[in-house]
Amino acid sequence: MIIKMTQFNMKDFNKPNECFIVSGRIIPTFKNNVWKYTEEIFSGPYFKKYEDDEVDISYIQEEGKAVFFYYVENNCVGRIKLRSNWNGYALIEDMAVAKVYRKNGVGTALLNKAIEWAKENSFSGLMLETQDINVSACHFYAKNNFVIGAVDTMLYSNFPTANENAIFWYYKF
Repeated sequence: MIIKMTQFNMKDFNKPNECFIVSGRIIPTFKNNVWKYTEEIFSGPYFKKYEDDEVDISYIQEEGKAVFFYYVENNCVGRIKLRSNWNGYALIEDMAVAKVYRKNGVGTALLNKAIEWAKENSFSGLMLETQDINVSACHFYAKNNFVIGAVDTMLYSNFPTANENAIFWYYKF
């Protein structure tokens, strides 16, 4: 069941935020005006977890913003955070699925909800950014018809331990 965030369920915001395995990286290349990618597999995989975000009440109150939760038996196991972006796309700011529910359709259901929301609000498509080391997320977006639109090698450069590149993915309606 997918439910929009309200003041009554906003306590569930960080529940699906769990670690993921970093086993390699996506290596994008741009040739003949088309992005493609290969993968580099790391010799030693490791775990990564993003910090919990503070809940932003504006995602309940303001037009052009929304958070949707995916529930299984009153347990929040997924989240997608959306807002309007200056370029006419709806920006997926964050998406998280609890570890035991990954690869079970939760992410796809949340993505379909984001598409529905974006179309209802007359956006031209969806966009998002993820790191090149989040290989499973990159595969998920590619499988769901997103294409690479850009790579930013400087976005994380002020974080000495990051060693990551930002990949921007787009889904045009």
